[in-house]
Amino acid sequence: MSLEQEVELIRQFPIFSKIQPAMQKLLCFSSERLTYDAGQVMFNAGDAADAAYIIIEGSVEISVPTPSGPIIVNQLGKNELLGEIAIFGDVPRTATAKATSKLETLKISKDMFVKVIRENPDAAVELIKILAGRLANTTSQLSITMTRTGGGPTR
Repeated sequence: MSLEQEVELIRQFPIFSKIQPAMQKLLCFSSERLTYDAGQVMFNAGDAADAAYIIIEGSVEISVPTPSGPIIVNQLGKNELLGEIAIFGDVPRTATAKATSKLETLKISKDMFVKVIRENPDAAVELIKILAGRLANTTSQLSITMTRTGGGPTR
C-alpha cells in the first residue's frame, strides 16, 4: 500500500481525521502495519505499553484475567482503536487483546501517538470520547457480571 493510500485510510478514523495532512503523513510513515491470525494474542494484560493499534480489518476480543479465568469485556472491529489506555495511564496493559479473525492493524508507537494527541486538540477530544465509551462499556459489563454471580457491594 502506498503512503497516499495509507493517508486516505487514516483519514477514515475520527481520531485522526481532523489533524493536519503533514501530521497524517508522518503518522503513516512512522507506523507499522501488522497482521495477526485468528487466535493470535496481540498483547497480554501486564505487558509494557509500547504502542496503540488501529484496526484496519478484522476483530479483536478484549479480556481481563481473573482467578476463575479470563472475562471478555469488549469486542472491537474495523476502524476502532486499542491499546491507548495503558499509554495514557502510563501503566502496563490492563487487558489481553486476541484476534478473533484474521486481523490487520496499524501499530502506532507510544511516542508518536502521544505527539499527535498533544498537538491536535480535535484528536484529544476524540480520544476522550473513546475512553468515555470504554468506561461506560466496562461499567456495564461489571454490572452484568455482578448480577450473574450474585455479587454486590460489601459494607
